[in-house]
Amino acid sequence: MNSIIENFYSAFKHQDAETMVDCYHDDIVFEDPAFGILKGEQAKNMWRMLISSQKGKTFKVDYSDINSKNNMGNAKWEAKYNFSKTGRPVHNKIVAHFEFKDGKIIKHLDTFNLHTWSKQAFGLKGYLLGGTSFFKKKLNQQTNQLLTKFENNL
Repeated sequence: MNSIIENFYSAFKHQDAETMVDCYHDDIVFEDPAFGILKGEQAKNMWRMLISSQKGKTFKVDYSDINSKNNMGNAKWEAKYNFSKTGRPVHNKIVAHFEFKDGKIIKHLDTFNLHTWSKQAFGLKGYLLGGTSFFKKKLNQQTNQLLTKFENNL
């Protein structure tokens, strides 16, 4: 299963959303602090949206420590980019956990420190509010609204 993870992150690094989503099972469940839980086409479209929003920008992905055993796997990855709302530079360090079914990723959990991310993305406001459940809920609402808008334009 290491090859599936490798293909996923190699495609991410090269901003190839269709190869990324091809690594996903149709019943994919994705979760991270920014979007919350996304299922099926929503999870796939989240990657399409993120890739399309970063085309031609200073966006860099690196990955390492890919491991898998039986139907489980994990990896570490880092993203460097300028946050679109503020223009502030972000260096997000993520740990990904995977479950596989039928040779594809069926569960994908990305974990990272949301407070650290929010300080980078929003500065003082992120420092003060980024560690709160209010901030996480508001961020989830905003990211999901962006995703809905993106999906409506497909």
